[in-house]
Amino acid sequence: MAIIVHKYGGTSVASLECMQKVASHIIAAREQGNDVVVVVSAMGDETDRLLEMAQAINPEPHPREYS
Repeated sequence: MAIIVHKYGGTSVASLECMQKVASHIIAAREQGNDVVVVVSAMGDETDRLLEMAQAINPEPHPREYS
């Protein structure tokens, strides 16, 4: 049995329909007998909003804060 890592974010989780498609991919990987690790990042356009907020708090953050 393999460990499979799936990462989703942005437009792939931007709506309920998109999330359902993601869920079907995860289910398919699991049904193939794999252990599945799922990482979900910010929804569509949310990363830009979070970056703007961070910039408002600290205009010159350490580079590691953006990785």
